[in-house]
Amino acid sequence: MAAKHIGILAHSAEGATLCYRTAWMEGVRRLGAHNHPEITLTGVPMHDALEAWATGDLETLRAIFLADARKLAAAGADFFVLPDNTAHIALEAPGERFAIPALHIAEVVADRAVADGRNKVGILGTDWTMSGPVYPGALGRRGVAWEIPEAAERATIHAIIFDELCLGIFTDESRAAYVRIIEKLAARGCDAVALVCTEIPLLVAPEDSPLPTLDSTRLLARAAVEVAIGERPMPTWRGGAV
Repeated sequence: MAAKHIGILAHSAEGATLCYRTAWMEGVRRLGAHNHPEITLTGVPMHDALEAWATGDLETLRAIFLADARKLAAAGADFFVLPDNTAHIALEAPGERFAIPALHIAEVVADRAVADGRNKVGILGTDWTMSGPVYPGALGRRGVAWEIPEAAERATIHAIIFDELCLGIFTDESRAAYVRIIEKLAARGCDAVALVCTEIPLLVAPEDSPLPTLDSTRLLARAAVEVAIGERPMPTWRGGAV
């Protein structure tokens, strides 16, 4: 049976690039040298969406993602992943169904948290993701507790994401700041930390973290390959409430 065609709907460049490379190499690991499922990647600049994020205009954001999903469908993709956790706030908003089904990043991460036996997960991402409904929903549906950093810490995390990580800048100072915040989450009872800005895994490796990490980018990419080769069911979700 031929592998399914994976679509990657890019939003933030570093996260999408890491997802693409991980899926490619996971295909090689599973299927053999120089072999992997077909992958199509979109490349609309995140710049076009920043004003809508600033104003909370989910309708405009959703329209951007709907248009990109139609491009992936036209290219022959069977399903898509969107390696940007914050974007799932817009995907979960009500509206037109997506042209092809999507594999939901938070559902993948929450499934891994359960499989790993986690009881309370710290959430690190943009302020929209940390304060938003996506991860409380995904973790809560599975009975997993969650925690977010304090307001000042969230501001630090958010600024580093947009001023550095999304622009390919990774510094020891920012890594140390994230590690200090993870230490505080551990002190508040978290037994894992979800790296749910898709760029954070490029800054904080598992060996850097005081807590076990849930790497949303690589988990999503590997799950996409599992779908493509028939080891995970095809997703049926096409946006809206999960």
